[in-house]
Amino acid sequence: MRKLIVTTLALAFAAGTLFATGAAEAKDKKFISIGTGGPTGVYFIVGQSICRLVHKAAAEGRKTGRKHGIRCSAPSTGGSTYNIGQIREGELDFGVAQSDWQFHAYNGSSKFKGKAFKKLRAVFSVHPEPYHIIVGKNSGIKSWADLKGKRFNIGNPGSGQRGTTEVLMEKYGTKKSDFKIATELTSTEQSKALCDGKIDAYGYTVGVPNAGVSIATDGCGAKIINLMTSVEKGLVDANPFYAFATIPKGTYKTTDADVTTFGVMATFVTSADVAEKVVYEVVRAVFENLDDFRKLHPAFKNLDPKLMIKNALSAPLHPGAVKYYKEKGWM
Repeated sequence: MRKLIVTTLALAFAAGTLFATGAAEAKDKKFISIGTGGPTGVYFIVGQSICRLVHKAAAEGRKTGRKHGIRCSAPSTGGSTYNIGQIREGELDFGVAQSDWQFHAYNGSSKFKGKAFKKLRAVFSVHPEPYHIIVGKNSGIKSWADLKGKRFNIGNPGSGQRGTTEVLMEKYGTKKSDFKIATELTSTEQSKALCDGKIDAYGYTVGVPNAGVSIATDGCGAKIINLMTSVEKGLVDANPFYAFATIPKGTYKTTDADVTTFGVMATFVTSADVAEKVVYEVVRAVFENLDDFRKLHPAFKNLDPKLMIKNALSAPLHPGAVKYYKEKGWM
């Protein structure tokens, strides 16, 4: 088994993807937008962290530095499939997306059947993202089968967690009507709803640890259940973008034993239409400051550049990223 804050949105969208060529000077600003996820999720922190490093590298007001002139916005968005769709439309320049949705978007499978996005380009992968099923303290839910007749949050349309939940529903032969209620709450809303007794459980694909999950586990005694049946094993065996993962004992107050589940990787993607120079500068800003990046969230602690440039990447690498990786001798 394989093992695995917000700047102005309007400013970024107004700038779109218009980038000047040649030397980047302070007077010649370039504005880039990064799609993330819910404000309590790790995707949001990924986007904000990348913007922070891009701005650090800009070095305006100092005598030395890149002075690339790039300015960055990373608003909260609907998540993986939303980000990919908005990159395709030219409304976002970059986005964070689950590795499975990167695969499906580029290959035209699953939700993207007949709509392959062949201009999608990989930049790098980030952290592992186990799929959690988080259940209420007194829900009695110990397995997927126990969700029948319960109030289950399947996630908001456009989110990676919704996509993964729907994959599991299909493989288990579960219909929405099998749940007492199938809610479509966002990642920001679901933990409070669980603690308030409005739902019994929710599915969530997210890095570990996560502040939103801790609201439910540490705040109202919710637990994360194991997902390691033949269904999950079949998904892992059949799909290169899935892997089994462990949520370690002690991660949250109620995690009194290791939890085994499966999941994906968070990946950073863009479009072939985004200028090589811009992608190069963004990649350079991240990898030249990787120690700083690792400190911005526990999920980033073990990031390894030689794995980040190949793990869970299904779309071709953008030439701007390849240029930097070759300069470093990694390719």
